[in-house]
Amino acid sequence: MTASVPEYSPAPDARPEGNPTYAADGGPTLAQQIGAFAHHCAVHGIPAEVTASVGQRTLDILGLCVAAHRLPTSAAAIAHVLDQGGHAQATIVGESTRVNAAQAAFANGVLAHSLDYDDTHLPSVLHPSASVVPAALAAAEHAGASGELTSRAIAVGIEVAVRLGMAGYDAELGNSVFFEHGQHATSITGAMGSSVAAGMIYGLDADGIADVLGLTASMAAGVIEANRTGGTVKRLHCGVAAQAGVTAAQLVRRGFTGPPTVLEGRFGFFQGWLHGQYFPTAITDGLGTEWSVPGIFFKPYPANHFTHTTVDAGRAFRERGITPDQVASVVVGVAGSTVRTIGEPIEVKRTPETGYQAQFSGPYAFAAGLLGGGGLGTGLDDYSDALAQDPVRRDLMAKVDVVSDDKCNEIFPFQFPAVVTLTTTSGEVIVEEVLANRGGPARPLSDEELATKFRDNVAGRLSPETATTVSTDVLDLRSAPDLTAVLKPLSTFTPQGEFQ
Repeated sequence: MTASVPEYSPAPDARPEGNPTYAADGGPTLAQQIGAFAHHCAVHGIPAEVTASVGQRTLDILGLCVAAHRLPTSAAAIAHVLDQGGHAQATIVGESTRVNAAQAAFANGVLAHSLDYDDTHLPSVLHPSASVVPAALAAAEHAGASGELTSRAIAVGIEVAVRLGMAGYDAELGNSVFFEHGQHATSITGAMGSSVAAGMIYGLDADGIADVLGLTASMAAGVIEANRTGGTVKRLHCGVAAQAGVTAAQLVRRGFTGPPTVLEGRFGFFQGWLHGQYFPTAITDGLGTEWSVPGIFFKPYPANHFTHTTVDAGRAFRERGITPDQVASVVVGVAGSTVRTIGEPIEVKRTPETGYQAQFSGPYAFAAGLLGGGGLGTGLDDYSDALAQDPVRRDLMAKVDVVSDDKCNEIFPFQFPAVVTLTTTSGEVIVEEVLANRGGPARPLSDEELATKFRDNVAGRLSPETATTVSTDVLDLRSAPDLTAVLKPLSTFTPQGEFQ
């Protein structure tokens, strides 16, 4: 903690033991502890490194909101919101008509998560910023909140989402219990984090924030069957979560209350979602002193996160001077549990028909890295339908196998490593080990690298001058007197920038 920020510690129990608003042991409930933590941060601030991370994450999300306008589902979500009418309270990225705060949170949440290019917490595999940032920005515009308070709220909202997600992470299983039950933890815990952020911005006290959690638990949702059998519904999830968070905070301001035992209660959040299988210390241990926010992984490449270290290996071979015509065979070694996502069936992964399929292909990741691309090494334009079918890439992909690797299994799921073995046409065997993901704590992205990703995402829709201004302002979000001025340049795109 920085010296200027008083350390948070739970207040001693001042109420009689057995008070029904307290936990069974007489102490504060989990929701009350979160409420006290959030209110403390709203009043006293957060550590400097957390503040800096919030600026980076907000810039990342806003760039993705711009880039997602290329998708027909984005146009559908925005048209749906505009059709509702309502008060002009907040900004939708890319839309000059302002809408009510909850609807703006919905639209921007849809945009933020639609490209699967948003940040990831490991090992929970949550994408917390895509709901919390849109919710906080919409509430902040509506409330006229400062950048300082908004930064604090985003930080706490993300922290709460991650801690609730980790409460449902089973270390022995090596997976999220949410996921095992077919639930999308990103939207479920993201709604809870969004509500805390919105509650802070709307000026709720500790009890009010606990109430907000009590309301949001009845709104949080997300089912991941679309990951198996198709459909675009997953793109809605973070929008629904952000909307729920803003709505819950607004309702608490008007007098609604929630159960104080909403998380751990007999019929509470963890019983309802996880059948009571959860780890409460993941919520409370180090709360206020150990922050997860700065360690959440940014995505440098617009593809499934399991493929990123393979892209890096391909880039490393490129830097060695290896050219496609020198490649005889490639073996991509990854954690065994990821092979089914990026390597099976191998015939399909070697011949993706669309850019979306290429995002989940280990062979394509190697080819994209070796050939090089935009952004930070590969950008959105490197995952097009045309490039997925490009003969040069198809020829490379035909030479790539994806297998389980013991070294990678030891590291996963705290990283998504790759050990890539390339045999040249002359018989030379070269190995590249990429054991830590770029964009995580071991290989962080700088402000300039994140600004590069932002510029790549907004290219053709914002002028270079506007992109630079927005990057500067958002990275220093805490200094903004209000959020409307920061977001206004993102409300209108350059006409010549429309994607075909």
